[in-house]
Amino acid sequence: MFALLRRLFPERIFRRKLEPAAERRLRLAQARAEEAIIRAHVDNALMFVDTLAEDLTFDRAIETYIREMAIPEPLASTVATRTLVVLGQDLVPYRRRAVEGHDEPAPADDQPKLRLNDASQGRGQQRTIKRA
Repeated sequence: MFALLRRLFPERIFRRKLEPAAERRLRLAQARAEEAIIRAHVDNALMFVDTLAEDLTFDRAIETYIREMAIPEPLASTVATRTLVVLGQDLVPYRRRAVEGHDEPAPADDQPKLRLNDASQGRGQQRTIKRA
């Protein structure tokens, strides 16, 4: 049987080892294909969550989508996490930088400004302790 397969698929036509450049291109193509599959699953899971919003919670809807589509485990956790990230972007606001070059978020109007650097800047200065 093995001899028959060897005659049908000779190694000089179908090599076992790829050239390094061809293997890199193959890896890149595979990575792009996997990302496209993940994106498609996330889009479909979001549609599933929207469709079943009245009947199921979002985490339960995601679990149901993964189970119904029979997504294998390494891919299932990636799809679930990325779907939750997209859902979380709508629920949790993103804080933008106040001014260019500043890493501190802009303070809200009703909240005081956080002064995290004041303690470290004051360490170099001498403090006076008032005693009664």
